[in-house]
Amino acid sequence: MSAVLKPIAPVPALRLAVADGAADLLDAPAREFLAGLHQRFDARRLALLAERRRRQAAFDAGALPDFRADTRHLREADWRVAPIPAALEDRRVEITGPVDPKMVINALNSGATCYMADFEDSTSPTWENVTAGQRALREAVAGTLTFEGGGKRYALRPESERAVLIVRPRGWHLDEKHARIEDGGDGARMSAALFDLGLFAWHNAAALAAKDRGPYAYLPKLQSMEEAALWDDVLAHIEGELGLPRGQIKVTVLIETLPAAFEMDEILHALRTRIAGLNCGRWDYIFSYIKTLRAHRDRVLPERGQVTMTQPFLKAYSELLIQTCHRRGAHAMGGMAAQIPIGNDEEANERALARVRADKLREVTAGHDGTWVAHPALIPLAREVFDQRMPTRHQQHLGREEVVVTAADLLAPSLGTITRIGFENNVEVCVRYLAAWLDGNGCVPIHWLMEDAATAEIARAQLWQWLHHADQPIGRVPAAADGARCPLHLDDGTVIDEALFDRVLLGLPSRLAAQPVVGAARIPEAIAMLEALTRRDTLEEFLTLPAYERL
Repeated sequence: MSAVLKPIAPVPALRLAVADGAADLLDAPAREFLAGLHQRFDARRLALLAERRRRQAAFDAGALPDFRADTRHLREADWRVAPIPAALEDRRVEITGPVDPKMVINALNSGATCYMADFEDSTSPTWENVTAGQRALREAVAGTLTFEGGGKRYALRPESERAVLIVRPRGWHLDEKHARIEDGGDGARMSAALFDLGLFAWHNAAALAAKDRGPYAYLPKLQSMEEAALWDDVLAHIEGELGLPRGQIKVTVLIETLPAAFEMDEILHALRTRIAGLNCGRWDYIFSYIKTLRAHRDRVLPERGQVTMTQPFLKAYSELLIQTCHRRGAHAMGGMAAQIPIGNDEEANERALARVRADKLREVTAGHDGTWVAHPALIPLAREVFDQRMPTRHQQHLGREEVVVTAADLLAPSLGTITRIGFENNVEVCVRYLAAWLDGNGCVPIHWLMEDAATAEIARAQLWQWLHHADQPIGRVPAAADGARCPLHLDDGTVIDEALFDRVLLGLPSRLAAQPVVGAARIPEAIAMLEALTRRDTLEEFLTLPAYERL
């Protein structure tokens, strides 16, 4: 009997909802390539997002994250990932930032070992920003990128003096509303992750491969090995379509969600032919801890400034990441230093630099193979610390076999307090960042820190947690003698309730009026959004989901 051949479904045409001169990026072959990614992988992406919701419902019902029983054999077996390419063997200082042309030039010229070009947390994904970023990276790979502004001309240094380029696409949960797939109706939105990395690879993969420079990518917001396996299949498909060898595209995964911390071995295994390391994405990780455990009244965190890497749950997470990576032959990358120079206060600047130095010393002593900074001025300091303590290209020889981390360690509650300044700062930072983001700026200097979406997410998640679990004491708030719960207080005795939240919101516009604020015209809108999200019964999954509809 002859085999029955199934007809091959035609590749749907990608239709741009906004035709604004992006034809140079999205000609017919590029659109067909992206549409093919959508057709092949989007249903699987949506199924994995549904699994996230199912898993979160179990956590909301009282379950706690744990190591998987069905993958215990992977954690216990001896295996290693594929060899790391020469360009990624030494990653001691990486700079991160958005993808506008000036930033791309400055980052590549900065003296950092690598530059993570960020389409996600550091970029407000207006169509103009997304397409300008793709153009900037295409010209940077070609070596032709220039920028003129403020009476200055910026140009790239010779290629041998530039940082290694690593691109971070948006996460699986985000869509690109300006790219739709024709299906006879309005068209489905394309996955932002597939759009970002697919379009970058389409224009740059061959050139980067010819230079032994990848392509390299940072993969954000993963929550499971299955989500990592989806990326592996996507990248293998891209390699096949573009004529690249299997495993040519190398990736580093950000462990920035609580569920992913329980699947680090599994994520490395799913990507074992192409993974170069894992990264402690600690700000998003703190946000994920709050969000994942949002229904657990005994996991209320103190104010953001007290949730440092010395908190037991964060120390356990970073040490487990180092141990896991080094056992498998991968790099264990450290976290972000967000400080920016304080030009008008030398004493305050020195104190800030001392905190950065201490943090980088902690990382390199623990065994990290590299670290992140947000500003070029921090590169010499970070490099000095790592050069002194890490004379080799990395520290994979430090196995950290003595580390033993249990599920309880990764979930340990934190001690601390909530000060009035801490409460008010969460409100201010979230509103200021959101206003800037709505205005098209995703990387914002606030109080001498370069903030991205992760900080705003922590701030608004903490406000929600404090108001919705206001009968759960933390820190120095005592339990009532009769066993009843005391109201949550600031450390000065003020009860944390909606009245306090309202007073801070009402006073914010006058506080900000005397300051230069990015996106000042969007402050009222940002206040209204924060108020609505904080009062909701359920913590919104991501701030950027409702905010994106306003761009």
